[in-house]
Amino acid sequence: MSLPSKLLFLPGASGNTEFWRPLANRLTVGGSRVMLGYPGFGQEPAVPDVNSLDDLVRKVVSHMDQPTALIAQSMGGVIAVLAALEKPERVTHLVLTVTSGGIDMRGSGARDWRRGFLEANSSLPDWFVSFESDLTPALERILQPVLLLWGDADPFSPVEVGQRLSERLPDARLHVVSGGNHDLANVHAEQLAPIVNAHLSRT
Repeated sequence: MSLPSKLLFLPGASGNTEFWRPLANRLTVGGSRVMLGYPGFGQEPAVPDVNSLDDLVRKVVSHMDQPTALIAQSMGGVIAVLAALEKPERVTHLVLTVTSGGIDMRGSGARDWRRGFLEANSSLPDWFVSFESDLTPALERILQPVLLLWGDADPFSPVEVGQRLSERLPDARLHVVSGGNHDLANVHAEQLAPIVNAHLSRT
């Protein structure tokens, strides 16, 4: 396993690429940093060839043109998992924060965020939040080291979800931030940067 020469940051369903800026600015590992926007989300204009989750995964994969670490927030973690499954040879490490990772979250105590999110963001495409496939059987194929970052005060992705992912992924470590909420990677960037640096330095 090599070190990454590119760090590819994936936002959550809002498409807010600035979410990752505080953490990215504190990282010393890796080469280029790319805050990838989602067409039609946030400030990113829509494009004709991205109209589904599969299209978005293809867009992400197209940016994995060198050894790449995928660093993903919430629903971006589902995209990261799908991209790593599609092109594993291009992925060196994954950092997944407060995400379902594609597993079925029923029974975990997670609050459903989708309806409220769509009501508050009616201009965004709805295909992002309609993903319901269960990727659990495929997680054992992700052999890259995975850092799971969770907060113990997150109603949308409880720690139990991170624990379930850590059990399914062959090489995963779960770090829980006390008092961390769904925005922990942004709010606690200073605390998390050394942990992410150490993870991305693993060979």
